[in-house]
Amino acid sequence: MTDRYAVLGNPIAHSKSPLIHSMFAKQTGEDIGYEAILAPLDGFAATIERLRKEGYKGCNVTVPFKFEAFRISNNVSNEVIDAINSSHEADAVNTLIFLNNEIIGRNTDGIGLVRDIEQNLKFPLKSKRILLIGAGGAAAGVLHPLLESSQSQLVIYNRTLGRATSLKKTVEQHDKFRLFSIKAVEFGGLKDEQFDVVINATSAGLTDSEIPLPPNIFAPGALAYDMMYGRETPFMKFAREHGAAVVSDGLGMLVEQAAESFFLWRGVRPDTAPVISALRAVK
Repeated sequence: MTDRYAVLGNPIAHSKSPLIHSMFAKQTGEDIGYEAILAPLDGFAATIERLRKEGYKGCNVTVPFKFEAFRISNNVSNEVIDAINSSHEADAVNTLIFLNNEIIGRNTDGIGLVRDIEQNLKFPLKSKRILLIGAGGAAAGVLHPLLESSQSQLVIYNRTLGRATSLKKTVEQHDKFRLFSIKAVEFGGLKDEQFDVVINATSAGLTDSEIPLPPNIFAPGALAYDMMYGRETPFMKFAREHGAAVVSDGLGMLVEQAAESFFLWRGVRPDTAPVISALRAVK
């Protein structure tokens, strides 16, 4: 019998996840079905319950439900979950596993981002100074893996200082991050600092909005990474014009985080390179 999975979001019609997981299934021989589901803004939990009752095995979660997905997840710790749990803690969840009447929440966004940067773009993060733009679910989901990979300095740069500070305090509750430099700065508050990695985790690219960044923000050899994909965003254009050595969208991250979700569900890790190449070739 075909095992059923889905991605939930609002909006969701633009999602490439069904295509990606169909490629993974064909490549690995796994018998799965995967669809995109538009969940009502006030009906995410009810939609999850419906899917569980209908026999779905799990789902991905995208904007704006990642924090809500965390709240409804059960933090189960047993030998089955320990065997498949290779994700990092976050207050935002993008992968749900329905197992033994439990909802197990994991976040594969950070793993996907780090793999795309370090393996696909060949840009090591160790000791790099990182500027993370945004303090919403996308930023929360990648913060821990970025810190673990960099083990250096990370600045959360957000439109409002309160939200950036709240995210900073959440991270600092974990002993393993207390030795690293973590700061919260509101838009317009950056002075003469330069960064080796600048990551846009906001949705500014959807509305072609500008992000207030100093023109000298990029250190020599810097990477500019927009988690949006499928278009040249104002952030990417700004980065090309102001000295970033490497500029990338988030398509590779999308495929890498999907591969990690696939592994958590199926125990099989697909090859991401041909999938990324195929998606890049689609006009």
